[in-house]
Amino acid sequence: MDDDRPDVLLTGLLFYDLVLTGLGKPPTPGEEIWTDGMGCGPGGIANLAVATARFGLRTSLATVFGDDYYGAYCRDVLAGQEGVDLSLSRTADGWHTPVTVSLAHGHDRALVTHGQEPPYSQDVLMGDPPESRTALVHIEAEPREWLAKAAANGTLIYADVGWDPTQQWSRDLLDQLALCHAFLPNETEAMAYTRTDSAVAALGTLSELVPVAVVTRGGEGAVAVDQTTGEYAEVPALDVDVLDATGAGDVFGASFVAASLGGWPLTERLRFAVLSAGLSVGHHGGGLAAPGWYGVERWWRSLTDPGLKKAYGFLADRIPADVGPPVHHAPVTPPARLH
Repeated sequence: MDDDRPDVLLTGLLFYDLVLTGLGKPPTPGEEIWTDGMGCGPGGIANLAVATARFGLRTSLATVFGDDYYGAYCRDVLAGQEGVDLSLSRTADGWHTPVTVSLAHGHDRALVTHGQEPPYSQDVLMGDPPESRTALVHIEAEPREWLAKAAANGTLIYADVGWDPTQQWSRDLLDQLALCHAFLPNETEAMAYTRTDSAVAALGTLSELVPVAVVTRGGEGAVAVDQTTGEYAEVPALDVDVLDATGAGDVFGASFVAASLGGWPLTERLRFAVLSAGLSVGHHGGGLAAPGWYGVERWWRSLTDPGLKKAYGFLADRIPADVGPPVHHAPVTPPARLH
């Protein structure tokens, strides 16, 4: 194996996220609501970049930064604070970084975004993509050319998918799974694309299309099949208080990849991803809420529940000796000066 390869290759749209939490109720037109909490930080594809980097994975990100304060701040956090490789990324003159306001309420959130399409496409940013151990990809209706190139050079593609605003849920999108090693939709997406009525039924259909299929079920946990090892796993979610669910799915995916690169059994991979996502929803924002090894180790050391200690006993042998420094969570406001 070429040790110089990135562990994870990423590309996609970056946002500056402003997250408001503690809403007593959803806002209505003409009404002002004061919130209990606020956080900010890089969002969008940055959620995956931060989450993977915090597990010690060499992470290469191809994205576009605006030539504005938000872009400079996000670049500083990703490269300077989190150690993400941005050599494939570009700063676009005269283009502003998209900004998203996330209103977290209950176990979900509403998003309001201001922005425009970036001047460089994913295919332009990637060109001939570098060889990487894995790539985490958000597949869309229109296939990306770089994806086939990456799969051809031996990169294992881990894919997810988003909500279809047309609600047509075209099965043509599933054709792209022929390029993928793993597919990790949530149960709503999985059932819609497979025309099934349960997460388990959807998993059965998806397992015929991709070697590793995972269906996340929110508060019900997750189910998965790995055809390469013949494993099936179903794990419950953790009982956690949800402050902000932004980016929890990205943290799940990043954690699953980290465990997969470690060669863990499927049940351990799935429990680890559920744990990491569960730990992330207790903090503001997406990527900056990711626990990394530091957060996982703190949780494990503080654990007293005998059932959880047994279920997660594998962590005793998985957590590295050096878990790194404390992670930086989303600040209430960005620092006044950039490094």
